[in-house]
Amino acid sequence: MTAQSAQISKLGAAARRFVSQTRNLLINGEHVPARSGKTFETFDPADNGVICAVAEAGAEDIDLAVQAARRQFDGGEWSKLRPSERERLILRLADLVEQHADELAELEAIDNGKLLPYARFGDVSMAVDFLRYMAGWATKIEGRTIHPSVPYVQEARFWSYTLKEPVGVVGQIIPWNFPLVMAAWKIGPALATGCTVVLKPAEQTPLTALRLGELCLEAGIPAGVVNVVPGFGHTAGVAMVEHPGIDKIAFTGSTETGKAIGRAAVDTMKRVSLELGGKSPMIVMADADMDVAIPGAAMGIFFNQGQVCTAGSRLYVQRSVFDKVTEGIAEIAKSFKLGPAFAEDAQLGPLVSKAQQERVGSYIQSGLDQGAVALSGGRVVEGQGCFVEPTVFVNANRDMKIVQEEIFGPVIVAQPIDDLDDIAAVANDTIYGLGASIWTTNLNTAHGLAAKIRAGSVWINSHNIVDPAVPFGGFKQSGYGREMGQEVIDLYTETKAVTMMV
Repeated sequence: MTAQSAQISKLGAAARRFVSQTRNLLINGEHVPARSGKTFETFDPADNGVICAVAEAGAEDIDLAVQAARRQFDGGEWSKLRPSERERLILRLADLVEQHADELAELEAIDNGKLLPYARFGDVSMAVDFLRYMAGWATKIEGRTIHPSVPYVQEARFWSYTLKEPVGVVGQIIPWNFPLVMAAWKIGPALATGCTVVLKPAEQTPLTALRLGELCLEAGIPAGVVNVVPGFGHTAGVAMVEHPGIDKIAFTGSTETGKAIGRAAVDTMKRVSLELGGKSPMIVMADADMDVAIPGAAMGIFFNQGQVCTAGSRLYVQRSVFDKVTEGIAEIAKSFKLGPAFAEDAQLGPLVSKAQQERVGSYIQSGLDQGAVALSGGRVVEGQGCFVEPTVFVNANRDMKIVQEEIFGPVIVAQPIDDLDDIAAVANDTIYGLGASIWTTNLNTAHGLAAKIRAGSVWINSHNIVDPAVPFGGFKQSGYGREMGQEVIDLYTETKAVTMMV
């Protein structure tokens, strides 16, 4: 049996209590074991030690959760609440997340591996801000009036109006890279619009989603509105996608899984929103402020160990400054101290799992085998934990796997730019279209390139900047639909037209 994680002793009292027992499913406001009796272990990627056991949801458990969510949506207490009451409940949930920030950050850090300060002042704060933003939308969902012209009914006059109604019971599947933030991104708009939720967190990182579900109950959100069912994609995930009682699937994860969900959802005509993979370019022009561009590009790839769907994993630099930029980023990469989540001097944490470490390691080896040169890193760290050296590759070309495929780790591939007329074409040379950044002091260059790049988010002199009010999502095989901003309301509502003769 695998040893317990050594970092459990560093948890605060609340987080330690939470992991001191098997964490059951949260269905209809009750903590219940899986009907099969199955559990799985969740691991600390810093030392591969066990944190705790978690109930493993199967098809029967998904069905129970859907039934609970359906009862609340079709005629339960939740369906009778006014928008202002939903707003107050979401605001109360945000307050509780803020009050339990230290506990949630510790659970996130030990379960995901991210450094504790990032979890506390990044992830938890982002979740709080987003929930508060979404709470305001509960009272601002509006339809419109229309005066139709019906030429074949000469004597009659008609008046129409539209309603924005909640889509229904939503199955939500979230990834392991930002577990708490992703749960908030999914639950927030569902609650604001009046939907009910069956949430499946990633099996690698189920803890903060389960704790968030408990805080939903503490906030006064009725039992059955938010159900949390940890499990595996091939069982619990498939059961959600195929369940006829679920009206919509909201998924964040890999492009291949997103495609499979899209195909399966057709059978029941579920609404689907997909936030998928990326291979985001960062373009550094010769006129960029290098004191901003070099550290900014470094954080664009190495933030969260590169486990970010918009990670700036492709770097294009004008040849005249190519060596300066790549060597600068490599020096930053070499300076990072790797360590576990609770180490005060750590600057980069482990990857989420041994499997992810092996995946990233295989891409690094592929790059080396195909002739790329590592200015920094280039190795998986042997021994305990799931660490990978932050790696900067040069001497690459577009045909390499490391240029074309999403690695999801601290690996950046740099290539020089010669023909300025081809910059946008080079940046768009990918199946993905999630994010991109442009580093320049020339406004004409910045806005001209932004218009040509096929990506859902384009940042100028920055990268990976997100805000609750700004829509987020991708072009091409990076998915469809937009999280955050006003646009997310459309993902959780149906438009109904009502026409009457007057």
